[in-house]
Amino acid sequence: MTQEESARILVERRDGVATVTLNRPAQLNPLDRITVSELLDAVRQIDLDPEIKIVVLRGAGKAFSAGGDLDGYLGLYRAPDEFLTFLRNFNHLLETIERSDKIYIAAVQGHAVAGGVELMLACDIVVVANEARIADGHLNFGQLPGAGGSQRLARTVGPLYAKMLILTGRGIDGQEAERKGLASLAVPVAELDGAVDGLIADLQQKSALGLRGAKYLVNTGALGSRDAALELELRYVHNYATTSHDAYEGLLAFKEGRKPTMKDA
Repeated sequence: MTQEESARILVERRDGVATVTLNRPAQLNPLDRITVSELLDAVRQIDLDPEIKIVVLRGAGKAFSAGGDLDGYLGLYRAPDEFLTFLRNFNHLLETIERSDKIYIAAVQGHAVAGGVELMLACDIVVVANEARIADGHLNFGQLPGAGGSQRLARTVGPLYAKMLILTGRGIDGQEAERKGLASLAVPVAELDGAVDGLIADLQQKSALGLRGAKYLVNTGALGSRDAALELELRYVHNYATTSHDAYEGLLAFKEGRKPTMKDA
């Protein structure tokens, strides 16, 4: 077995895009203690790379991630301090993704269950295969979501549908996930890579500063009241429009009938 084959995660950087692949396909890419820690280290390193604008999260093989390592939990539940460290690392991982300047795309070709859904929900764009199977699934084995799943899911699809998914543990396909707002886009599995590549190409034409600002406004505004969010947007956009090259260049390019040349990072 090569070092790459034995690695829990793989990171590839190319043309401003980092692809992070969960790499235990035979186990359906579990998010165990070591994998979560390695993912957290990886996204922190990616955050420090000014060349990276977009990050794609995906799973090797037939699954995105089937969630936590249930065998590993048997030991962690008997070691409360270690289990708390694992939960905090998982939460830090998802918070780092949400607060990152990079745009995160989840490419979900197969099963996304429990912790896999929690990881998916932290991303900015979720592209799923029609054939994918998405489920909270925790209560099917007497567990509860502990990496923010109960909160992010309710904020994404509404509390009633979130409780239905959590309480029943039922799975849905990619098309229903798209209809319910749990996925940004659903396509046939054979078209998944092409759809992700198309999104990347589109995003790479945009202002990096503008992408960062839009992500910040949506994510931060959702945490407070509507009035506070509107004031946040007003002040942020005023500063962006009056100080950045890209905002002025975009208007000038439109007026002159050409594509804008974005510079701000």
